[in-house]
Amino acid sequence: MADLRVNLFGKQLAGPVIAASGTFGFGPEYAGIEDLCVLGGISGKGLTLNGQPGNDGARLLETPSGLMNSIGLQNPGVQHFIENELPAMKTCGTSVWVNLGGHTIEENVEGVQKLCAAGIDVLELNISCPNVKQGGLAFGIRAKDAEEVVSAVRKVCTVPLVVKLSPQAESIPDMCKAVEAAGADGISLCNTFQACAIDLEKRRPVFNNTFAGLSGPAIRPIALRMVWQAVGAVNIPVIGLGGILTGRDALEFIMAGAAAVQVGTANFLDPKACTRITAEIGEWMDAHGVKTLDEIRGCARG
Repeated sequence: MADLRVNLFGKQLAGPVIAASGTFGFGPEYAGIEDLCVLGGISGKGLTLNGQPGNDGARLLETPSGLMNSIGLQNPGVQHFIENELPAMKTCGTSVWVNLGGHTIEENVEGVQKLCAAGIDVLELNISCPNVKQGGLAFGIRAKDAEEVVSAVRKVCTVPLVVKLSPQAESIPDMCKAVEAAGADGISLCNTFQACAIDLEKRRPVFNNTFAGLSGPAIRPIALRMVWQAVGAVNIPVIGLGGILTGRDALEFIMAGAAAVQVGTANFLDPKACTRITAEIGEWMDAHGVKTLDEIRGCARG
């Protein structure tokens, strides 16, 4: 039988599949549906320091091979999470990844301090949030801005720090190098792609903010390209995500060099997607005589 365990940040994860932020609640919601112990971890719903109500109007729209969302980072805030959701999340039998974003460097730093003190396993820093002190431009667009926020967070982060990158970055390789230089222990990419839809009857954009995030199988080949670029740019682990629907999809990312993968939109289509994909990876490995993922990780790079 294939050994699906993954060594990441000095810890052994049960498998290569991590539930992606914003698609899996905080974990307990799926506990009665899947055996969460086989997962490499759960990245909880994205948090901000003080919480926020999210966007008004339409929030979801299905597209060919994809899903658009304009949730607006609705979340209860860091302290509420620590007191109410984190205790149950710790009982899921897998590593606890907390996804955090902030609209200022100070917000990010304070949130990280509180979360690390509460005993999480991995901090996933979402730098797609708009930096209100820089006119609303997301931290994840320019490498210089990303390096600044990651450097500040690194000083107070006492757990492995993974930086989740936006595909809107000016240069993926430059962005990866910047966050590595700033102290990131790993990189996850990519977040949703900016997209647009028009309601023909209303003759207006479907979403109040005009643009929304596109995820799902439609973006997978582009996400895979970005993961390939990231792996070639840095010496820290890269976690690949973007449209993974099957075990074969996940294996593409691993063969491109990803240390592990995250599964997001697929959870809405199939509540057992994470465990199914994990099983499919194992089945492929058994059929091809592959005993560990290390044997094939990065093999496509030659």
